[in-house]
Amino acid sequence: MPDNKSVNTNINQQSRVNFRLGLIINPIAGVGGSVGLKGSDGDNTAELAKSLGAEQKANDRASIALSMLSEYIEHVDMFTVAGEMGQSLCEQLQFAHNVVYTPTSAVTTHQDTENAAKVLADLKVDLILFVGGDGTARNICAAVEDNVTVLGVPAGCKIHSGVYAITPKAAGRVLQLLVTGELVTVSDADVMDIDEEKFRQGIVKARRYGELSVPSELRFIQNVKMGGKESDELVLNDIAAHVIELMEPEQTYIMGSGSTVAYLMEELSLPNTLLGVDVIQDHNLLKQDVTASELLTFIDDNTKLVITLIGGQGHIFGRGNQQLSPEVIKRIGKDNILVIATKTKLKALNGRPLIVDTGDVSLDKSLSGHIKVITGYHDQVLYPVGYEEL
Repeated sequence: MPDNKSVNTNINQQSRVNFRLGLIINPIAGVGGSVGLKGSDGDNTAELAKSLGAEQKANDRASIALSMLSEYIEHVDMFTVAGEMGQSLCEQLQFAHNVVYTPTSAVTTHQDTENAAKVLADLKVDLILFVGGDGTARNICAAVEDNVTVLGVPAGCKIHSGVYAITPKAAGRVLQLLVTGELVTVSDADVMDIDEEKFRQGIVKARRYGELSVPSELRFIQNVKMGGKESDELVLNDIAAHVIELMEPEQTYIMGSGSTVAYLMEELSLPNTLLGVDVIQDHNLLKQDVTASELLTFIDDNTKLVITLIGGQGHIFGRGNQQLSPEVIKRIGKDNILVIATKTKLKALNGRPLIVDTGDVSLDKSLSGHIKVITGYHDQVLYPVGYEEL
């Protein structure tokens, strides 16, 4: 099978051939993120998350992607799953649709995702659009061969796989290209996932589970996450020294996830939640591994947020830090956000902007533009945020 191939869906007025779109939504994807559970995998994790006040957002994110097809509804034949796995959203958006699979119970499972994917593959849809995280991508990979083209809408806490669009809106843009008959290249991308139990302990152990065929529009499809701590500790030391110098007495700092922030916490001699969010003041830890609702109680007019970007992808919000909810970010304000990263990480983006994917379109727009990134001691660069063409 060649690495790349060009496909032209050719669904225009002259051919009068509709685009056959399969839709699968994992309704509980990412539900544990805002309450610090690091995902939704595991027995009763989703129910625990909801009992802690978490809200399901997967259908909202799917809506953003599919809404971009509103002008092309008549050119789409939709095939989907009953209830919250697709049918409800199709009805809400007024998409004519065919329900081709019904979950065996009200509480959906990974088996429902796999069963639905197999049905859609047998129906020879042109593309399976699925909504979830790396666990959902694993389910799709287990169910279909890589000769079935798929595209993921990011909704989970863990997005290490290269089968997802960078944002729900980007997924919608790819769908537009396909439905309107643009020539779109398709290539194989890795499906990755990590052990959630170890993830909750601050250990990232990623594993490759296979590959899927995805539209490879490089503006819109994310890279596989690049992991690992920066090797140049001198640069990290300079970044830490700069931020520590900025810290003022009695000022609260919310410390985001990631290895660059972890190094800063090490320099402060404080315990750190590598894959969570901590709160500090006067070089002391106030609370570790906080949830979105807990964060709101720490925010005042002077609160600062320290975050870094995901290597290889460029996300600063919306990947692995759902505790930083839209409400939290709005209360903190753009001017109080400190982005830290080495120039090596920025150069690895090859000019691609940083990405914000909070789930709040107006907030994402307000955060776009250029932002100062601390790259060393008294060393900052201006770097763009957001994809204007989306």
